[in-house]
Amino acid sequence: MKKGLIVTGILLWLTFIRPVYAADDEKLLGDESDGSRAIPAHLINLYDEEIAELDKISYKILPDDKPLLPFSTRQTCGMCHSYQTISNGWHFNAVDANVVPGRPGEPWILVDTAIGTQIPLSYRPWQGAYNPEQLGITPFQFTCLFGGHMPGGGPGELESDDMDDIMRQGISGKLEINCLTCHNAHPGQDQIEYAFQISQQNFRWAATAACEFASVSGSAKKMDETYDYLMPIESEDAPTVTYRKDAFDHKNRVLFDIVREVSDERCYYCHSNLDAGTPRGDAGSNNLKRWAADEDVHLTAGLKCVDCHRNDVSHNIIRGYEGEDTASQNPLAAVTSCEGCHTEGRLGAPIPEHPGIPPVHFDKLSCTACHSGSWPEQQTILAKTSMAHRLGTLSTNKAPEALPHIYYPVFAMQGGIGAAYVGGLLDVSSEGKIGPHKLIWPAFWGSIKDDKVTPIHLEVVRKTTSKILSKAKRSRSGDWRELNDELIIESLKALQETAEGAAVYISGGKLHRLDGEGKLIACEHNAAAPYRWPIAHNVRPAAQSLGVRRCEDCHSTDAPFFFGAVAVDSPLATEKGSSKEMIAYQGINRTYARVFAFSFVFRPWLKVIALGCCGIIAGVILLYALRALACVVKTLSGRN
Repeated sequence: MKKGLIVTGILLWLTFIRPVYAADDEKLLGDESDGSRAIPAHLINLYDEEIAELDKISYKILPDDKPLLPFSTRQTCGMCHSYQTISNGWHFNAVDANVVPGRPGEPWILVDTAIGTQIPLSYRPWQGAYNPEQLGITPFQFTCLFGGHMPGGGPGELESDDMDDIMRQGISGKLEINCLTCHNAHPGQDQIEYAFQISQQNFRWAATAACEFASVSGSAKKMDETYDYLMPIESEDAPTVTYRKDAFDHKNRVLFDIVREVSDERCYYCHSNLDAGTPRGDAGSNNLKRWAADEDVHLTAGLKCVDCHRNDVSHNIIRGYEGEDTASQNPLAAVTSCEGCHTEGRLGAPIPEHPGIPPVHFDKLSCTACHSGSWPEQQTILAKTSMAHRLGTLSTNKAPEALPHIYYPVFAMQGGIGAAYVGGLLDVSSEGKIGPHKLIWPAFWGSIKDDKVTPIHLEVVRKTTSKILSKAKRSRSGDWRELNDELIIESLKALQETAEGAAVYISGGKLHRLDGEGKLIACEHNAAAPYRWPIAHNVRPAAQSLGVRRCEDCHSTDAPFFFGAVAVDSPLATEKGSSKEMIAYQGINRTYARVFAFSFVFRPWLKVIALGCCGIIAGVILLYALRALACVVKTLSGRN
């Protein structure tokens, strides 16, 4: 009898200390608001990750525990919020093949200057981007490369099929969704530390290390396969957690400064953009340009990022492009685009009149074409982004020419949004409008078979070509190593032994391969086309929009909008300095655009002639009107 009571007591105790998991249709305490706009105090217990696989038990963390363990966001936040529902949100669901990919966005860009590689990656099936697995990059390796600017989840929680990765993941843990990345309003939330911890493969410790009341030392990357984080060892390299002494209250709870509406500063860590100028440009002038530039007009007006990019507990965040409602289940997607706000006056948005602008412009151009990004110049400039250049971290290369090379603004036809996705991308909806884009030229080694190019795994390329390509001069600024035809030929011959098909090198918009005599030939190929993605920020007000001065802002024989030079990027010395005309990406006949633009040269004369003719015609009409009036007067006076 006593044994039965003891067992019952233990089971009840376990029930109270473990998180409560809701059924698929059951909502937890924090999943649905009761209507109050007040933010509840998040004075809560910390829980470690599941350590009893069979029972899925998670224990409360106490300040006197030995060893002290990092808290798990899945378990700690999952007490009140449905972790599974949140994990389906846009920031975390890229690895889900059933998710609608939506309009192409910024990819992750893998750069390896040693092997002349710059290639866009994405788990979403965006045209022109490659799935990391195509290059032999496992989810664990992908997280090591890019996890510093990810909010966790996605590839960070996938199980690897690679045995080495399985062993390393057992040491590092999984990179859970870090709710604090966005929702912790405390100024001590340190995303730089978060990125550093991921670089040390401290995945299970990263969220703890980044918050304001804890620190982590040591590196899981340095630990061998026998390491067990639950068994403390005397080593300076072993990951160790230290909680601030006053972090826990008398009930061993911790206070989080949680907010619903995420501050702009939290968004900026992953979504900052910088005009870097031109390669080998003056960094000082770039910094001056940055501080002299105006902020996005919406932010200047007092709006926040989340005023437009909204979501509920599902975290199905609105991206804000026209036609998104056909690809997104978010009910606000249709009314939270440029047109949605500015035709209804939402959030105080002014309703534009566009006096004097022919209606055809609204059929052919997106709103962003005139209002977003930098004012177009004769040559595209380099841009830097947080995701591509690790802005805001300790490893940031501040040189303007540091890879990857992203060019903008490129005015190009916007592609389809992929509203339907069943085993592949179905381009069922295309905006058919020209808008500003960022653009990157892929450079990678691959093989071609039946006219299809497949990237060769990175490790194979490194093993085969690193010694050959090391002969090229290395750039200290992070720019390309300057390759020549001889190095490309030698590398292609070496790769031919392992390639399935003919070995090729993609660079500068061309496919390079060897002919029957072993000579290097180059030709255009779809695989060498640049990857581009539409941009919307920074938004300029009407007074700074294209066309505000006159039609010739776009319709002149040298207008950058149509005839600006899009720089072509390549490590090959023979392809340096080449460019393509902007109109090549707009689906417009170049001759027609030239003739139409040339008409604006004579348009002022045409106006003068037209006004003069109108004056002559008016004089003639007035003359005959007066003569007719004279006849009427004579008739009325009785004279013939």
